[in-house]
Amino acid sequence: MTEKQKKDCKKIINVASASAAAVGGGLAQIPGSDSVPLATIQLTMTISLGKVFGKSLTESSAKAAMGSALASQVGRTISQIAIGWWPGIGNVINGATAAAVTEALGWALAKEFDEGLL
Repeated sequence: MTEKQKKDCKKIINVASASAAAVGGGLAQIPGSDSVPLATIQLTMTISLGKVFGKSLTESSAKAAMGSALASQVGRTISQIAIGWWPGIGNVINGATAAAVTEALGWALAKEFDEGLL
C-alpha cells in the first residue's frame, strides 16, 4: 500500500468510524435500530476504499466484501442488548463499539484490496 493510499484509506475509515459512533451512540436505547444506517455507512466505506485501489464495486459486490463483518455485528448486537438500553453509558459503549467494528472492517478491507484479494 502506498503512502497516498494509506492516507486516503485513513481518511475514509476515520469518517466512517466517526459516523458509526454517532449513529450507534444516538440509537443505543432501541436495539437493532442502528443496523440499517450502520450497514449504509459501512457499504459506502467499502465502495470508497475500493476506489482507492482502482476497484469499481457495485453495491452487491461491496455487500459480498462486507460479508466477513457479519460475525462482528453479532457481537455488537449482544453489546447493544446487554448494555445499550442504559441511558448515558449505553450510548457511549454502543457508539464506541460501532466505531471499533467499522474501523476494524475498514482496515481489513483495505488490506484485502491492497493484496488483490477483493
